[in-house]
Amino acid sequence: MADIGAYLKKHTEALVKDVGIEAACALTGKSKATLGRYYSDNAEHADRFIPVDAVARLEGASSYPHVTSALAELKNITLSYDGRNSDSETRSGGVNADVIALSQRFAMLMTEYQTAIEDGIITVNEAKRLLKETVQLQQVLIDMKLHLEEESTS
Repeated sequence: MADIGAYLKKHTEALVKDVGIEAACALTGKSKATLGRYYSDNAEHADRFIPVDAVARLEGASSYPHVTSALAELKNITLSYDGRNSDSETRSGGVNADVIALSQRFAMLMTEYQTAIEDGIITVNEAKRLLKETVQLQQVLIDMKLHLEEESTS
């Protein structure tokens, strides 16, 4: 990519506008002018970028993880985004609940797999169902990882 800085600034601007400038100021503790500098294309602000903690706060309130997806694209990484924003919705319970959910999700994946291979051929629709279950299993693992990180720091 020719100009990574401009690319990141464009996505930073989209993130701030998605949340709304007033709300972005409240979430980050930054002024409108400071936030504006993070996505300004003026030469004097070329080396200014939004701090990662501010990105995390804003993306928690946004409709889409603009900067995170831009960073992933720069490394040719594909993200799977399910639209879940609320911590209470995404990570309720604790590690014990995660272990139970993991077990249930794995059982569902194995059930789908067993159904798919009964005739010796995995069809496109069966592959899509397996992929969906795999993504759900991955999400449970991510939730579990976050719970473990929270418990290890408290």
